[in-house]
Amino acid sequence: MYMIKKGDDMEEKIQKLADIIVNYSLNIKEDEKVLITYQTIEASTLVKEIIKKINLRKGIAFINYVDPFLSNLLKESSSSKRIELMREYQKFELDHFDSFVNIRYNLNDYETRDISDMIRQEINKKTYDIHDKMVNERKWVLLNYPSYVDSYKAKNKFENFLNYSLDVMTLDYNKMRKDIEPLKQLMEQTDKVRILGDGTDITFSIKNMPVIPCVGESNIPDGEIFTCPIKKSVNGIITYNTSSTYHGEVFTNVKLEFQDGKIIHASCDEEEKNDKLNKIFDTDEGSRYIGEFSLGLNPKILHPMGDILFDEKIIGSIHFTPGAAYKESYNGNDSSVHWDLVLIQRNDYGGGEIYFDDKLIRKDGLFVLDELHHLNYNL
Repeated sequence: MYMIKKGDDMEEKIQKLADIIVNYSLNIKEDEKVLITYQTIEASTLVKEIIKKINLRKGIAFINYVDPFLSNLLKESSSSKRIELMREYQKFELDHFDSFVNIRYNLNDYETRDISDMIRQEINKKTYDIHDKMVNERKWVLLNYPSYVDSYKAKNKFENFLNYSLDVMTLDYNKMRKDIEPLKQLMEQTDKVRILGDGTDITFSIKNMPVIPCVGESNIPDGEIFTCPIKKSVNGIITYNTSSTYHGEVFTNVKLEFQDGKIIHASCDEEEKNDKLNKIFDTDEGSRYIGEFSLGLNPKILHPMGDILFDEKIIGSIHFTPGAAYKESYNGNDSSVHWDLVLIQRNDYGGGEIYFDDKLIRKDGLFVLDELHHLNYNL
């Protein structure tokens, strides 16, 4: 366990992160019941600070420690009776808590590989309504506490990576909210979007769809702005240039072809995984349609590291997400899938262009309009 020493710089950052979670993201009120679920004792210092700050606001804190290895082992052998109990347990949490903090810990991209598709589908089916209410009717924060695996994938010494991660998580989200406003207004006035790049030429409409800035209320780190394509308006091809994990498999250079909103062809670099890839998009009726279009804006996140909470915020990127649409910007698409796949369009990743109503908005990851130049930060 990496010990954060009292009085050092990282202790201050942990306290700042706890303050953001309790006082900004969740804005805890008196007598609000908060469930903190965490997956590693590495996060104990953060959990302690969160509890202290909840107590200062006269909230009511509870903790739930979940070992991710054992949790996955239990899922692998789940029976229908156990899945029913899972549903009851999750419903109890939904009914008895107002706010949720979920601190995950990445251990191994392949750890969930042995959970069968049948068990996954039954869990999704039995708990879908609970999850939907949790996401859309409760306050929540999700973050991944920095792990040794993360630092390895980021090609960094753990202490340096931990320090970097805390810097990324504790941005000035109030400033970011103001910075995003001109882009939000532009997207609200936009009908047709076209995205061009290497292996990518795709068009869709976002006409009259709500546009949602993401500035630290739920995901940490944050820094994106999303909307949702009109469900059947998507046509063309997109090739994602970051690797992505789904159900214990890592897929590289996923390429999707759309016709009238639907994925009609899907492939990836690993030919032997194409069947598994298409199984994901055959999960249910909505898994071959798009539920989110988002632009990544976090100035401190430059390169992918296999953690989607970071990767989807990469400055100069987009993610174009097969599966369920969020209720805040809802195009009618429902699915148990919501797979954020990322395309980085900066020059160092091959470049690319985004057009709104045939007007160039961003080129090679940089906004070209005067009113959006500030969103390029230090690029």
